[in-house]
Amino acid sequence: MHVVLLPIINQALIFDATVWKVSKLKLPGPPCRHVEGTNEEDCFAHSILLDVETAHIRPLRLNYDTWCSSGALDINGRLVSTGGYNNGSDTFMVFGGRDFPTYEFVPPEGQKNTINEVINFPFLKETHDPVENNLYPFVFLSTDGNLFIFANNRSVLLNTQTHTIIYEYPVLPSGARNYPSSGCASLLPIMLKPNEDRKSIPAEVLVCGGTPHDAYTKADLQRPKVFLPGNTDCARIDITKRNGKWKIQNMPSARLLGDMVVLPTGDVLLVNGAKTGSAGWDDARDPNLHPVLYKFQTDGTGSKFTVLNPSNIPRMYHSSFAVLPDAKILIAGSNTNPGYLDDALFPTEVRVEKFSPHYLDPNLGMFQQEIIVEKSNNQVKYGQKFTAQIRGNVEIDQQKLQVTIYSPPFVTHGVAMNQRLIQLGIVEFNKYVALNTNNIVLQAPINSNIAPPGYYMLFVNYNGVPCRRSMWVRILP
Repeated sequence: MHVVLLPIINQALIFDATVWKVSKLKLPGPPCRHVEGTNEEDCFAHSILLDVETAHIRPLRLNYDTWCSSGALDINGRLVSTGGYNNGSDTFMVFGGRDFPTYEFVPPEGQKNTINEVINFPFLKETHDPVENNLYPFVFLSTDGNLFIFANNRSVLLNTQTHTIIYEYPVLPSGARNYPSSGCASLLPIMLKPNEDRKSIPAEVLVCGGTPHDAYTKADLQRPKVFLPGNTDCARIDITKRNGKWKIQNMPSARLLGDMVVLPTGDVLLVNGAKTGSAGWDDARDPNLHPVLYKFQTDGTGSKFTVLNPSNIPRMYHSSFAVLPDAKILIAGSNTNPGYLDDALFPTEVRVEKFSPHYLDPNLGMFQQEIIVEKSNNQVKYGQKFTAQIRGNVEIDQQKLQVTIYSPPFVTHGVAMNQRLIQLGIVEFNKYVALNTNNIVLQAPINSNIAPPGYYMLFVNYNGVPCRRSMWVRILP
């Protein structure tokens, strides 16, 4: 399962693999897909557009096999899908891939890379266990323009201009974190100040869950299968420091195959996954049905973790999510089976649900603001001052006001590629420009290291409660 929320149209693009040649939805008509290397025709839909408001489904034709692919939105809001399986693997593998310890840059439209554009990256070979544990590495753009790359239990900072590793961080103990151990990770919110001019802006990474190094061997290769308990820890580090150390904290429960959602408020939601086993076909047990809230900032008292109300749908291998404009979370997927099976221990899951985080408690509804889009700026340049106009029913205390922009990620296999949340500096707050209406003057991020160009969802949060609906803002290159 692969999911990304598309800008402007507010629809979720969802696709699966074509290798099974079957799904639960037929194409509305010809032409069908010709199966590579055979005379078969595949008339099933392997991709859809889901209207997240009405639940209307539009089947899409998918000619290439996107199984285990990666992707990202470009500066125009289009999905660039990279890699895959069979004929889909002829597209692009950007960072590694099975037995390919290399990286490359997606070329301009209409151009192709040659072998000369492929850069060797021994780090991916060095982090390869006998059962891998370094696929789907966690990759984040740091605020200094370098790439933080985490694979297995090691992490480095890569200068992509010189193609050199400029720093290696301390090893993260207690098991592996990447596929098939399949923990989850995210860049934590980047906090900007009004009239930002700092040369160094802190950036932190959070890594949670995973398994012992031999979990896949025990669950997939050994008979009878043995399902080892997953990791119960989360680790956090400032990637802009050269003497940074991992700060370890314990989660309320073990989690692997989960997803890490950065909420509009900056807090983190841990959702989906299992408590024992590994990624792979029928290799996990004990669904972790309880989402957990991780508080990004606290006053130092109490736990950073809060257990939330559970789902009754196991979301195991191949689950996914998307943050929606109304600040709810779309949850979809789960398939531990090689194909579409209804009679397995964990049947192929085609139900989609929305999760309402704590901030959507009806008792907090009085704090919800409404962005007046026609009076707000939706295109900005780096460092530019711009305005968001809001309307609400309570008097605003500026100290409780927060404005964030969120880059919607491409989500698959527990990895939310390019997920990024930035808290903007409030330069000026003008009260009562009209009845119950206020203007917020903001500063756009000062460079593309902080916020790459493209589309972001702008949320105005008051007293910890997101606005009724986010506004799409485009940061121009």
